[in-house]
Amino acid sequence: MFEERTYNRTFYSAPQSVTSLVAAFVEPTIIVATYIAISLHFDEPIGRPALTLCLLVFALTFPGRNRFRDNLTAAGVDIVGSWVTLLVILALCGYATFSLKYFEESVLLAWALVTPFVQWAAVWIGRKIVRAAAAKPENRRTAIIVGAGALGVKVAKALGGADSGIDFVGYFDDRVNGRVDPQANDKRLGGLAEVANYIRAHTIREVFITLPLGSQPRIVELLEQVQGTTASLYFVPDVFGISIIQGRLQDMNGMPIVGICETPFTGANELVKRASDVVLASIILVLISPLLLAVAIGVKLSSPGPVIFKQRRNGLDGEEIIVYKFRSMTTQDNGSVVVQATRGDPRITRFGAFIRRTSLDELPQFVNVLQGRMSIVGPRPHAVAHNEQYRAIIKAYMVRHKVKPGITGWAQVNGHRGETDTLDKMKARVEYDLEYLRNWSLALDLQIIVRTIRLVLFDRHAY
Repeated sequence: MFEERTYNRTFYSAPQSVTSLVAAFVEPTIIVATYIAISLHFDEPIGRPALTLCLLVFALTFPGRNRFRDNLTAAGVDIVGSWVTLLVILALCGYATFSLKYFEESVLLAWALVTPFVQWAAVWIGRKIVRAAAAKPENRRTAIIVGAGALGVKVAKALGGADSGIDFVGYFDDRVNGRVDPQANDKRLGGLAEVANYIRAHTIREVFITLPLGSQPRIVELLEQVQGTTASLYFVPDVFGISIIQGRLQDMNGMPIVGICETPFTGANELVKRASDVVLASIILVLISPLLLAVAIGVKLSSPGPVIFKQRRNGLDGEEIIVYKFRSMTTQDNGSVVVQATRGDPRITRFGAFIRRTSLDELPQFVNVLQGRMSIVGPRPHAVAHNEQYRAIIKAYMVRHKVKPGITGWAQVNGHRGETDTLDKMKARVEYDLEYLRNWSLALDLQIIVRTIRLVLFDRHAY
């Protein structure tokens, strides 16, 4: 009992890095501060509308992205993309609420042009500070890796970089050269029995254990030896053979558990995602209501049948939901066998071809968003019959159902829109969906929305 209590007290999740914590506040603070500075430059008062805008911007951009270790060009592109996306959202909100009249156009224009340069300058300065701090001898840490396999090589590459603050020394492994990764041969320092003495003799600060789980007895013996030193110990589990979604360390009533596949929308993220869906869907439905009426009339006049086609789809956690679309075909396949639409499909009406090409047939799904069945951004929902077909032949296919399906998604803005007539096309779409789950952020959602608008306006390859 004593050992269990001690274990529970001493097991913590890894704290957020200082640079990540600073970055969380730097980006929103810079955007707000730049607006205030420009307003003062133009002698514009900081009244209630300006304060409301500042609070909205801070809420939409917090936490800011950590770009201090990014390539400066990549950071610049990311800053501009995120900034344009935010401006589009703010413009839509201002137009829908008739609040643009409260702001001076010259202030808004200067703010829109100056802010990305100030953000990029902050990243440049931040990179200089991070690298200067990492270069100081008192901040450098020496590290070794126990396990010279492919995973050990991946960890060694991850430790590299001018701003990592870590000097990688070499590998320890009992296996002969033919059984370890060829890239690790030249930096092997010895076997597992020599690790503890090497740590003491060379003042090694960090030890990364990358041995396979089948080596548990050797790992236990190694830990008993190394715990007599002052080195920090890290175990890197070999889980690269599976799709890790939102991997994180959690505490369950004092018991440490490692999440390998989990939805990104838990806790505060769930509230942010739902709030953004409701706000944006409400604004969009108000703005497009005349268009909805026009399309509905066009569908009704184009061919016999209902205006709205109700599709059976799998939603969050695989539960069956009903998704709305404007009817674009003369038939309504919705059973155990569903044939995907193809280019020149005779089932598609002339008006249906138009609304499919422009994605107008998807507009009723904003109602699904308000109902809570869908999100604006997420993996596109497939027919139930297709899910049953692909779940058995595509690895991690059903993981995409860890979130609500979306009207648009990361796969669609990366060229995987429309028919998936081959297994390779579906695999590529699923991989993009999983990448979205791994890297979700509100900024990514806004970026996808803007790219979707561009596709709808300029892409003529949909059908």
